[in-house]
Amino acid sequence: MTTEQALTLNRFSEQFGYASGRAATKVKSYMTDYVQEFISNSPFTVMASSDGEGNCDASPKGGKPGFVKVLDDRHLLLPDVAGNRLFQSYQNVDANPHVGLIFFIPGVNDTVRVNGRVTIADKEELERRSVEVSLYEIDDRSMHLQGIIIEVEESYGHCPRALHFSHLWNTEEISANQAKRPISERSTNS
Repeated sequence: MTTEQALTLNRFSEQFGYASGRAATKVKSYMTDYVQEFISNSPFTVMASSDGEGNCDASPKGGKPGFVKVLDDRHLLLPDVAGNRLFQSYQNVDANPHVGLIFFIPGVNDTVRVNGRVTIADKEELERRSVEVSLYEIDDRSMHLQGIIIEVEESYGHCPRALHFSHLWNTEEISANQAKRPISERSTNS
């Protein structure tokens, strides 16, 4: 943590209170066994990145559980499947190699967060590591282009409050949204 970050944290802590109990000690510089197990069972993550000027992007990534590979307690491998070809995340990490990831498991209200530093892994590196495409829905673009290796700087399990508040996994809410979509269908222009 930089001096500036520590001062900001102290200012917020003085205003709103200090972390206590488990919250005060849960952030680790490596992935605990629990964090590794959670990631190995997660089919979905959102990766946040920003460019050199601080302009942010959040990109959903999905596949079969374990599509993000735990290499060891300090490294993850996130293979990139061909997508929309906008490459916002790659443009960002080219200028600023720091990312934040939040992992979800459907029906589980806990999440796991990982922050770290990225290096690009080309397709040959993925092949060398025997990384296979791990998707439920295969189409003609279901291939790896490259990937990223994340060196973990922080990781921790995150409490379920936000998912409780949102009823994200509530089966009645899901059924109601499937029966009557609450938003219009996406047009080809959106």
